Amino acid sequence: MSVRGIRGATTVSNNTKENIIDSTFSLLREMTTLNNVEIQDIASIFFTTTKDLNAEFPAVAAREKLSMNEVPLLNMHEIDNPDGLKKCIRILIHWNTIKNQNQIKHVYLNGATSLRPDL
Repeated sequence: MSVRGIRGATTVSNNTKENIIDSTFSLLREMTTLNNVEIQDIASIFFTTTKDLNAEFPAVAAREKLSMNEVPLLNMHEIDNPDGLKKCIRILIHWNTIKNQNQIKHVYLNGATSLRPDL
């Protein structure tokens, strides 16, 4: 078994607790569903937000909506690149799995699809 990374990103329309939690939940649900991830196989999850999102920690969605109370969760800000995508939440799930790297399905929703047009 190896630790693999699942990448995902989404954007929100407004810097509100509800927008951040709901969008993070939708992205996490899609990432875990597409890859058949069991919560007990998650090693940790990193969440980042752009500087314009600070109304809530994205990890709240994992704890409150997906009961990820024993998964180590870390919230951070992205580098404030003036040309970067605004109001963006990014997620990196570290996952213990037997799948090969090329079997991982990364997820980009809403305005974040522009980050990875190749997917």
